[in-house]
Parts: sequence; structure tokens; C-alpha cells
Amino acid sequence: MKLIKPFRAVRPTKELASQVASPPYDVVSRAEAREIAKGNPYSFLHINKPDIDLADDIDAHDPLVYQTGRSNLDEFLNSGVLVKDEVESFYLYRQIMGDHEQLGLVAIASVDAYDNGYIKVHEYTRPDKEEDRVKHMVELGAQVGPVFLTYKENSTLTRLMSKVTENNPEYNFIDECDVRHTFWAIQNREQIESIESTFEEVKSLYVADGHHRSAAAARARESYKNGNKEHTGSESYNYFLVVIFPHSQMKILDYNRVLKDLNGMSAEQFISAIETDFIVEEVISEDDAKPSRPLEFGLYIEGSWYRLTLRSEIESTIRKDNPVAGLDVSILQNHILSPILEIHDQRIDKRIDFVGGIKGLTALKDRVTRDGWVAGIALYPTSIESLMEVADAGEVMPPKSTWFEPKLKSGLVSHLLE
Repeated sequence: MKLIKPFRAVRPTKELASQVASPPYDVVSRAEAREIAKGNPYSFLHINKPDIDLADDIDAHDPLVYQTGRSNLDEFLNSGVLVKDEVESFYLYRQIMGDHEQLGLVAIASVDAYDNGYIKVHEYTRPDKEEDRVKHMVELGAQVGPVFLTYKENSTLTRLMSKVTENNPEYNFIDECDVRHTFWAIQNREQIESIESTFEEVKSLYVADGHHRSAAAARARESYKNGNKEHTGSESYNYFLVVIFPHSQMKILDYNRVLKDLNGMSAEQFISAIETDFIVEEVISEDDAKPSRPLEFGLYIEGSWYRLTLRSEIESTIRKDNPVAGLDVSILQNHILSPILEIHDQRIDKRIDFVGGIKGLTALKDRVTRDGWVAGIALYPTSIESLMEVADAGEVMPPKSTWFEPKLKSGLVSHLLE
């Protein structure tokens, strides 16, 4: 089954690209997004998080929010801030963060391929978040937030993509987080055909980030299909916007936890309970507590840092035939959260929250001390190989298992469904 194809993207002009580009809708709060877009009428947050243009007492899921997003998209198109390309194209999107570089292919992916398991997932979705994205897509008639995909690297495809980067880019700027974003349009017919034919060697794609957006795209397709008596399967709504990176270039950071309470225990009792399955060592600093390998965890509690290492006799009991069982997030769930704290579902339990590892363990400590949480637990990052192994097995990871960096900017490329 053909996984991807070129398309006519909607993109900002070169002059406005850096002003249009915005964080993804789901990594900033309404207040944060409003502050980012303040004084910038070109910020894509007016489209991707349109509640920033409405009063605070209007619910984020009010129909007016989606209508405002559509109105803002129309305004961007009518005023020439965004322009639709004349020819079907592929695009390249490179990000450089510090010493890390990743180069992805921008395309539209087949909803049929997603529905039939050729685009593999590793997480459950939340119905409310999925419904929000369906309404957003259908009201806008567009997908404006790309799904972040990966694949097992193909050396020929890597060479073809690298060759394109020798040309002058469409966009090239450094954002507020000191990440460089560079973007190329591939409109040469021979290059497009070479990439398409080579990509046929890729048998599966994996959703790295964007499970709600990909699931919503499939539901939006059904909505359009049901309303089109002349549906053929070739319509624009049968595809969804993606950026696809080779697995060797993926950067996954730790995704850490904070705890609201200790289930009635004192800190001393909690540590004592942990010692049943873990070797617990008090350490001097957060640097010493930061996990350096799998099956190692950091704990911050009552102003002190500890290193937790799973005991070898416990490690030997982990199922080897299940790729989920050996994940650090599963070890945490099965040996601390469920049996000791009675936190059984991290998706819905309000006694646990999550802190991305982009700011280090300082952010974890600050969250505990500043916001009234009692403890923080640091994890070693999940590997991309583990992610693909879980997806290949048709399994799902526990919630918040991966934190990908750098994040894709929204607004540099959109896909019209109508």
C-alpha cells in the first residue's frame, strides 16, 4: 500500500515564515499562547489555538473557538500571509538543536494506510482530545498541525534528502528556544519521483508524536466521506499532514513524574517500601540522581535526591516476551505507582502529573517545591527502538512514555482538506 504522496501545501511567504511559525497547540496553555502571540498578528496560534482571541470565560471547546480558527485561516489566506503552492510537492524540514540535527520529509500520508495498520501507533488516545482535533479539522477544512512520524532508516532515501539540502532553502531562521528551522520545497519532477519510488521500500511508518491528530484525521475522513456521494478515495481528505524522520535521527528525552501525595505514608515509609524492589542510595545532587541507564530512576523528596536501581532478582522476573513489560515506565507503574501509591491509571489520576525533560531535573525539583507536590521521579528516556518494537507487536506504552525534541513548528506547512 502506498503510504505517502506529494501535495500542494499552504505556506507562509518567506518574509513572514519566522513570525508565522508557532509552538504546537498542545504544549502551551491558553495564557502562554496568548503571551507568545501578543503583538504578532501573523502568529499561527491565531489558527491553531484560536481561543487566545476570545474571552477567558469562553470554553476552549465552544463552537465559537473553531469558527474563529476558520475565520483566522481565511484571513491569512485572503491577505496573502499564507499561499497555496501551484504544484504538488514534497518538502524537507530540518531542525538543529545544539549538536542534534534531524531532517524530515514533509508529505501527506494515507488514511487507509493508517486504518490498516501500516502507520503504527504505540499510545491510546483520549476521547476528549481526539474530538477536539476532529472539530478543529472539519471546521477549518484543513490539517494545520503535522503528525510526527518515523521509519527505519533507508540509506538511499537519506542520500536523496541530503542532496536537496544543497539548494537554497525557502525558510531558515532560529526560534526563541535557539533551535534552527530550515525548510525546502521539492518541486523538481525527477526528484519527487525518485523519493516516491524509494519510499516504496519503506513498509511501515510509526507515529512518534501526534496520536490524537492522526486518529482525528481518520475520523474527519469519515465525516467528509459520508457527506460526499461521489467519493472516490482520491480526495484531499483521504490524507493527513506528516513530517517523517529516519529513526536514527530521533531524540527522545526523559518524561518525568511528580506526585501529589504518598498515599498516607511519610517520606521515610515510602522509601522503605521502595527498598523492597530497588536499591536506594541518597546522593548529593540532581546530577548524581539523573538516571544514566535503563532500570535506574531518580527520586526527589523532602529536599533530598536519591538514586533508585531495580534489584537484579526483580529484573530477572520481567517478562522477556512482552516489549512493554521491560520499559522503565512499566517498571515504575508495576513496582511503585500501583502497589505502593495505588495510582493505577496515569491518564486520569489527578495525584500524578508529568514534566518533560527538556529543562533537566531542575524543572522537576522546581515543580515539587514551587507547586506543592511531595515528590518527583526521574526516568531514563525510552529508546526509539523500544517504541518501534512495541508498535510492531501491536501493543501500547503507558501514558507519557516519550518526550520528543525539538518540537515541530506549526504554520510552516498546512494541508487543505476541501
